[in-house]
Amino acid sequence: MNKAVALLQEKFPEEVVEVVEFRGDTAIEVKPDRLVSICAALKDGHDTGFKYLSMIAGMDYSPASPRFGVVYNLYSHKHHDRITLKTRLADDLAPVIDSVAKVWSTANWHEREIYDMMGIRFNGHPDLRRILMPADWAGYPQRKDYPLRGQ
Repeated sequence: MNKAVALLQEKFPEEVVEVVEFRGDTAIEVKPDRLVSICAALKDGHDTGFKYLSMIAGMDYSPASPRFGVVYNLYSHKHHDRITLKTRLADDLAPVIDSVAKVWSTANWHEREIYDMMGIRFNGHPDLRRILMPADWAGYPQRKDYPLRGQ
């Protein structure tokens, strides 16, 4: 069993929704409520050590429910291991999740981009504002319901 999976099933058994292993890659879906604690445990765990957050992506699964999600790709240089951490957000046109910028400082810009393009807000983010679109831009261009020709 993957060490990250074992850690999460031991420390956060109620938070793990699904584990998928495919061709040597591991994807773990967790509930969003304790995401920051889960990420801190994965980063600081002796057997895991996922010190590198390589990417965060906002997802629009429309028309599925829940519609929005966030995906985190983590890497452990110490163990040469990679995992994908996924979470789905409550159905809402203004989805919210806690920021992991205190766990990995690189999350700062990733979360700003997701907010700018998808409209997912990150609680506790140090500077959540648009990063690519003008400050007065209406809407979120990467949502599936955004008009193809813009607003």
